[in-house]
Amino acid sequence: MRTDDFDYDLPEELIAQAPAEPRDSCRLLVLHRDTGEVEHRAFTDIVDYLDPGDLLVANETRVLPARLLGRKRGTGGLAEVLLLRRREDVDATGAVWECLVHPGRRLRQGARLEFCAGGARDGDAEPVLLAEVVDFVDDSRGGRLVRFEPAGGRSLDEAVHEAGNVPLPPYITSYRGDSEKYQTVYAMREEHSAAAPTAGLHFTPELIARLGERGVAWEALELEVGIDTFRLVEEDDPERHVMHTERYHVPQRVVDAVHATKAAGRHVVAVGTTSVRSLESAWDPEAASWEPPVSARRFPAEPGDVVARESATTDLYLLPGSTFHVVDALVTNFHVPRSTLMMLVSALASTEQIRDAYAEAVRERYRFLSFGDAMLIL
Repeated sequence: MRTDDFDYDLPEELIAQAPAEPRDSCRLLVLHRDTGEVEHRAFTDIVDYLDPGDLLVANETRVLPARLLGRKRGTGGLAEVLLLRRREDVDATGAVWECLVHPGRRLRQGARLEFCAGGARDGDAEPVLLAEVVDFVDDSRGGRLVRFEPAGGRSLDEAVHEAGNVPLPPYITSYRGDSEKYQTVYAMREEHSAAAPTAGLHFTPELIARLGERGVAWEALELEVGIDTFRLVEEDDPERHVMHTERYHVPQRVVDAVHATKAAGRHVVAVGTTSVRSLESAWDPEAASWEPPVSARRFPAEPGDVVARESATTDLYLLPGSTFHVVDALVTNFHVPRSTLMMLVSALASTEQIRDAYAEAVRERYRFLSFGDAMLIL
């Protein structure tokens, strides 16, 4: 297995620069793993592929206005910081965050930054948020620990919201629309993520209601999307890639719903790769073993059970050959070449099936990546 196995030619004009309107009007490529058959449908047709008793599990995380455009204090040099994960509180007002910074070479330990409302960087604007780089993060060339403090009597939350913007992926270069389109309609109120769980962007309240009327259950968990969303696999051997940890939460109600779904012989369908990683990370091989009906299993049963997790961390890395204990099917987007997400979907299906499906999607001019079309792997 080589990283090149998960590469493909993605024409630049197929990278979606704006979301479909309405959200559920995008296209849906359906891949049947048992036969290799591919179907071309509309996303609203997903109702036709889910049966009463099936369970959809979505990531309800909300994206923080985590992109901060600022300047170096004293010199006025431009700087950009992306908040990834809150590490610790400094005091009642300040906090240390794990961040990506640019330009990385110039933002070393001790660098002091300031951020103004709306990302203004002219000399007359008064800063609302102050920061200092305090350390490097692991092996990430742009990774830093940064201490933030609000200015002008604001709370830290107020200052971040005043200075920050919702961070679109770097390949979306021309979108100037509503940033709420980069949030799912079911996102929780608290903001924890540096990027959206984009498979969920296609769902509308009306479509979720239709699924409920069909008898398809819906539950939500949370994985706080962090640094690995922005990192490609650079090693020739993908098994040498190191995943950074992300915080996730799987409530007991999700565990109970999974048990009920499996006991009824139905299927657990993850909405997005972050939901897959959360559910599979919640699998405990030491838990009391249980045996759902064979009809509900896509993979060989192994000892263990899915258990609730609260503020747990995961660095789960799913590659071809990995065992899936909980997830039977997946709603996902089309992913960046050579990414860990390409490896995850190739683990659920097969490398050959994913390669063929992506080639078909390119031929059929599907829209790719975060604002693009969707794929259903059954």
